[in-house]
Amino acid sequence: MTEMTVHLTDSAVARIKQLREQEKNPNLKLRICIDGGGCSGFQYGIALVDAVADDEVTFEKDGAILVTDETSLPFINGATVDFERSMVKSAFKIHNPNAASGCGCGKSFGV
Repeated sequence: MTEMTVHLTDSAVARIKQLREQEKNPNLKLRICIDGGGCSGFQYGIALVDAVADDEVTFEKDGAILVTDETSLPFINGATVDFERSMVKSAFKIHNPNAASGCGCGKSFGV
């Protein structure tokens, strides 16, 4: 069986580290979970946390850590998490190869 993974871009790593400094909390991690709902069937939940639960999996790049739970992992396996800046907004963006459809807001998807 192939090992599941989620990738962080350099931009996402830099943003996580920047948020750690802003919050003065070196333990902050980016948590991504999948919940039912949204325009397309599933929606991404993104939060900063400083603890990891026993049923969660972590992925690390250059000292930045992404956390997800075992239930969400199959939905985002192989995804790349980026931090994108534009004139209108800046946000973490998930490029998910498992998403067959998505909505315009980028916060929900269908499989």
